[in-house]
Amino acid sequence: MFQYTATYTDLYQLSMAQVYFNKKQNQEATFDYYFRTLPFKGGYAVFAGLEELLTIIEELRFSKEDLAYLKTLDFEDEFLNYLKDFRFGGKITSMSEGEIVFGTAPILQVEANLIEAQIIETILLNTLNFQTLIATKASRIRQVAGDKTLLDFGLRRAQGPGGYYASRAAIIGGFDGSSNVITGRDFDIKISGTMAHAFVQSYDDELTAFRDFAENRPSNCVLLVDTYDTLKSGVPNAIKVAKEMESRGQKLLAIRLDSGDLAYLSKKSRAMLDDANLTYVQIAASNQLDEYVIQSLQNQKAPIDIYGVGTNLVIGKPDGALDGVYKLSYANGKPRIKISESISKVTLPYKKQVYRIKNSEGVLIGADAIAIADEYHVERMNHPVEPFKNLTIKSLNQEPMLKPVMENGKRINKIRTIQEIASYSKEKLSGLPEEYKRFDNPHIYKVGISDRLKQERDKLIAEHKR
Repeated sequence: MFQYTATYTDLYQLSMAQVYFNKKQNQEATFDYYFRTLPFKGGYAVFAGLEELLTIIEELRFSKEDLAYLKTLDFEDEFLNYLKDFRFGGKITSMSEGEIVFGTAPILQVEANLIEAQIIETILLNTLNFQTLIATKASRIRQVAGDKTLLDFGLRRAQGPGGYYASRAAIIGGFDGSSNVITGRDFDIKISGTMAHAFVQSYDDELTAFRDFAENRPSNCVLLVDTYDTLKSGVPNAIKVAKEMESRGQKLLAIRLDSGDLAYLSKKSRAMLDDANLTYVQIAASNQLDEYVIQSLQNQKAPIDIYGVGTNLVIGKPDGALDGVYKLSYANGKPRIKISESISKVTLPYKKQVYRIKNSEGVLIGADAIAIADEYHVERMNHPVEPFKNLTIKSLNQEPMLKPVMENGKRINKIRTIQEIASYSKEKLSGLPEEYKRFDNPHIYKVGISDRLKQERDKLIAEHKR
């Protein structure tokens, strides 16, 4: 949808790039993308945004307008001439989109010259942080909703165009559809919607409003029943229209509740519909829903068939952002490290591989090991912060998670559909033990570093502190 150009970046990326260019410091480098803290105080995250990112990077260019504007920012002509032919020509290895991911371990690795790697940093973080946050929120909602239909209703409350990618990420996390029409066009997402209170208010009476809507939208008719009085007016009028539709060989799909005590109103509405032999008419609910509200409604056995989730989904409430970072780990043939007073913020050097640890039956044991790229089996993983915590894993199965997805600036696999990614994510999440999925005090998934990586990190720390 969006036509990104290479100026979709932060100024300091270009300022650094000009220095690299002028000083002939445009050396080959490796950057890691990862996050430190799991969102929503949860036990896992769902990686999302990769396919869109690869498409963006393949086509990333500086337009004539970009270059003219950069000239006004005092960038030099020779550097601007270089940017005129800018293309990303590097390599990207990554976990698959839809994968279940955890803090500290690299999810994606970029190998390119410094200018190329820096210029794509901002769009990479912008894309992956946001979509991973929303896909994770959607997944949490799916965990409590069971087999109920989940619809994204959040576009009007999203942060501007972020609603476009929020709808995409919601599907990856387990939602069934969206009210967002343009995402239906671009991603083949199921589109669904009802009516606004304004539609009912625009008529002199509710019944006529319902009749006109049903006449014009008979195949997917959902009537909003809470404009005036849900149980005394809305539901009775919906029942009248449903019976009139039956006489025409049509069926009312659902009624929607958008205010009040949703558990109470849904139970009363269900009883009224059933008494009228309208057992097939479903009940949809909306209004500030999230995983906790839906969990409560499910626990109360509210007879709600469809949940329309808006604001809390598309803004990733309460977190609002994922703390994903992009850190240099190797450059000019040497490992690189960032030192911090907090050991948790010391970066891991070298090109790396991440191994997902499984037992002999192929079941996850709840551990990922980070190793230097040329380590093909890890005997022991160490806690990255606490020096005396470690786990022997030499006899366990170790699945490499980072795989090539882009070579020489071109994707090397076919584009996966959003439905394929969602199915993959569902499969991977089903293999994660339940204790990591719970909302309250989820089990902590272990992420550790190999003996060799720990030794190399500690050696670099000591060297830089001399």
